[in-house]
Amino acid sequence: MPRRRVILANGEIYHIFNRSIAGIPIFKGVRETDIFLEAMRFYLQLKPPTKFSIYRKSKARYPISLEEKIVTIINYCLMPNHFHLILRQEKDDGVKNFMQRVSNSFAHYFSIKYKKRGHVFEDKYKAVHVETEEQLLHLSRYIHLNPVTAYLTEKPENYPFSAYLLYLGQNNTDFVDPSIVLSSFSSRKKYKDFVLAQIDYQRTLKEIEHLILE
Repeated sequence: MPRRRVILANGEIYHIFNRSIAGIPIFKGVRETDIFLEAMRFYLQLKPPTKFSIYRKSKARYPISLEEKIVTIINYCLMPNHFHLILRQEKDDGVKNFMQRVSNSFAHYFSIKYKKRGHVFEDKYKAVHVETEEQLLHLSRYIHLNPVTAYLTEKPENYPFSAYLLYLGQNNTDFVDPSIVLSSFSSRKKYKDFVLAQIDYQRTLKEIEHLILE
């Protein structure tokens, strides 16, 4: 297998994405998305005390500590057959270990529940280095608008499987940090305006992307 070209360095931000094998639906609803998000939160820990499957059966026995994290989750969106994450690496091999553990745990759960043989995700996840603040802001907007672009919803705030409501201050969690993006805006409303200003253009771009991809 060829080596990954992108060097994953501490303090740097990356767009991480992957899709299911053959495009099969894997995030079928609340149950699957909750499992994936719960695995993400669990594997943020520097030293997970056990496997995620064991933790789920005895959560009181394995309290989660997020004082030291191997990555910071800046944004996420789970689509029916793929996912997008924005991660900042905090520890050596943080992104690699985090993605390997989360993907394997979810694949194990999915394979057992749906009696599926073989891989759940396509090969390895993709990683793209986010080099500038401008790139980060546009990427964050792109991720929030994914469900709208795919015609899964008319408004990003109506899609329950992304961090958008967290960005708007209408949801709370301790494992996603939107402040890295929101610090570039004077208010959450300004960020919302920034996102919504691009809806029609992003849908148009989606319709013609096969003509402009090199």
